[in-house]
Amino acid sequence: MLLRFAISGAALLLTACQQEAPAKLGGTEFLSSVKPYCGNAYLGRVVSNDPQDAEWASQAVIADFEYCTETAARIPLHVGEDHSRMWLLALGDDGRIALRHRHTHEDGSPDALTMYGGKSSDSSDATRQEFPADQRTKDLFDAEDIPVSKANVWAMEIHPDQDMFAYELKRHERFFRVEFDLSQPVETPADPW
Repeated sequence: MLLRFAISGAALLLTACQQEAPAKLGGTEFLSSVKPYCGNAYLGRVVSNDPQDAEWASQAVIADFEYCTETAARIPLHVGEDHSRMWLLALGDDGRIALRHRHTHEDGSPDALTMYGGKSSDSSDATRQEFPADQRTKDLFDAEDIPVSKANVWAMEIHPDQDMFAYELKRHERFFRVEFDLSQPVETPADPW
């Protein structure tokens, strides 16, 4: 009887720990930290030093926090005169944020390489969300003949106390990071394509 009680107690404790796990992912807190910046655009700068990012580093990179709620955000990304990119964030019932990268052509039609991303990993928290490529994304990268990108892990960070929002991409032998200054809004660029 005592053994059965101990096993039941352990099972109950394990269940409680599993139910608390989504709160540790910080998805709700992360989106809450993004929300005050909604309606404004912010200038970023490339802080990584990969030579293939030179074009981005030489242009104005602006994140437009266009739409934000407690469960979603839409952030168009403007690189110089290119208005084709948008980050889409959505909080799921499991406490994880899904990140999608939307790419369009100037006429508004979707690019062949669009809607890729993943869900926040267990290493995510209230200030940093990490998104390993999901299977849908890996299949797309295979179809577009860029299998090296299947190892992508994207991340977003927000540090209101430092007036900083960051976006990064990591995989073997590849690191890209851009940081946005949240202390000073800039003029909102043209509408995304």
